[in-house]
Amino acid sequence: MSMSVFQRPAATLSLRLALTTALLSTSVVGLSACAPLLLGGAVVGGAMVATDRRTTGIQLEDESIELKAQARVRGLATLGSISVTSYNRVLLLTGEVPAQADRARVADVVAGVENVRSVVNELAVTDNSRLGERSRDVWLATKVKASMVDAKDLQANAYKVVVDRGIVYLMGRVSEREAARGTEVARAIPGVQRVVRVFEILSEEDLARIGRATATAGAGADTTPKP
Repeated sequence: MSMSVFQRPAATLSLRLALTTALLSTSVVGLSACAPLLLGGAVVGGAMVATDRRTTGIQLEDESIELKAQARVRGLATLGSISVTSYNRVLLLTGEVPAQADRARVADVVAGVENVRSVVNELAVTDNSRLGERSRDVWLATKVKASMVDAKDLQANAYKVVVDRGIVYLMGRVSEREAARGTEVARAIPGVQRVVRVFEILSEEDLARIGRATATAGAGADTTPKP
């Protein structure tokens, strides 16, 4: 049995505002000369965490993995601009390095981070992207996420979006239908070069079970007004 999530217009507007604000904040960090590593892709915080298909423990673990991987990559000071993104302990590498040997070296270094299940190495052997290109990537990420919010048959929070050199990387725990539909939505955005799927495919039964667990956890939260 397929499962669709429909959002009320007010909730959709709120989510889009939170999404745009978070992604624009990411752009400020990513475009800073003091931040060669771009932590790209997903909005974590507030209401979006509550509907994340990862457990709270895994979300925290992913944040820890990203921080540790960033620290290791910073130790390779001669390399190019590298972004690390972890989702459900799958680590995605995007960005640029100067040589093929460097590409393999980075993957080896981050694979040793505790709790990493696998590494998806999408590093390009090329010159570092320019400021204008990075700005376009941030804009594309915003557009992809906003389009997913507008698509009433998708749960936008289920997707983590990373954009590098016009290539959209989609991460998340999704069904086959959601994987296909999310890819379709991303491909329709002008400026997107191609879409790379880094999904963990779940059955509809698994999604229903996750939904029940999330609803139960939410119902158990303390909603008593604080003085």
